[in-house]
Amino acid sequence: MNKKTDVRSLHALRSVGPATIEDLRLLGVADISDMAGRDPQALYDELCRIKGQKIDICCLDVFNCAVAQAKNPELPADQRNWFWWSRQRKAATSPRIADKASA
Repeated sequence: MNKKTDVRSLHALRSVGPATIEDLRLLGVADISDMAGRDPQALYDELCRIKGQKIDICCLDVFNCAVAQAKNPELPADQRNWFWWSRQRKAATSPRIADKASA
């Protein structure tokens, strides 16, 4: 049985614009099928390495958003926005008030 190929273009992904598509091409991502199997953190780290500098961390949020959409075409609308992923990242890394009180 053949695996169904996702024929959507990278341009179809919300929060993915021309600059991000150019970066994805640098990373060897040609289409949504390529995107679905990638690790967003690895993509971000490799882009930083290729460009020789630390890239804005919001680029990681865009990669998280793009990979999630590539894996799930029915992703909820709010999760198709890169800034939803920014909030998730910030919530995961921010110290809790209770943690500060116990220090």
